[in-house]
Amino acid sequence: MKRKLTLLAAAITLSLPSFAFDFDTPNQLIEKHATLVHSDTFDANLDNWVVEMTDVSRTEVKNGALDMDDGNGTTVWFKHDIGTPSIIEFDGMVVVKGGPNDRGTDLNWFWMAQDTSSKDFFAKSEWREGDMRKYDPMKLYYIGYGANDNSTTRFRRYAGDGERPLLPEYDVSAKEFMNEPNVYTNIKIINLDDRIYVYANDKQLYEIKDDEQFTSGKFGFRTWKSHLQIDNFKVYTLK
Repeated sequence: MKRKLTLLAAAITLSLPSFAFDFDTPNQLIEKHATLVHSDTFDANLDNWVVEMTDVSRTEVKNGALDMDDGNGTTVWFKHDIGTPSIIEFDGMVVVKGGPNDRGTDLNWFWMAQDTSSKDFFAKSEWREGDMRKYDPMKLYYIGYGANDNSTTRFRRYAGDGERPLLPEYDVSAKEFMNEPNVYTNIKIINLDDRIYVYANDKQLYEIKDDEQFTSGKFGFRTWKSHLQIDNFKVYTLK
């Protein structure tokens, strides 16, 4: 059954007609309505990214991928804001090859992140230093994919006041939504003006309806005491 979603296009007034996106699959939505506005295959550098991590972690471009080898908390932020309607896509993998942080867990990410305490989102990067609790005051969405030793996948909404509730429908333990070591998982996040869809390997993981939806902010890859590789990062706008 097709999803019919009535959306207000970005940068127009409420008095103008809305647009309907009909799609069966995320790839169909991309083919019919998406325009690629950014891509990074991590072949050169991290110029479009800001790294927050402790001195026991390492983040670099390695073998054509973003390599996050983390000892105590790392977040890698895309420098530019992403709004709605949009699609964020990437391939992510947990590395398990005998390294000290190769635990096969925590392919995680933030999106629509806003630091309401500062106009400069990165003003506190050095202070945050990848410490998970220092993100609690932000407004953002968070998914821990195959977290807790690859036993749970969870979505949380950070309200900006330290609250980050976990609703039962967003607490997933199905094996199809866990990490397979050394194998890339394709993630697509479809940010619409009235809801959000998240897909893993083109299987729907979440449909998120938020009465006070965040519609713009930063995206960041996140992990804790694990080893990730990220490739084929893409951002699309929709029209």
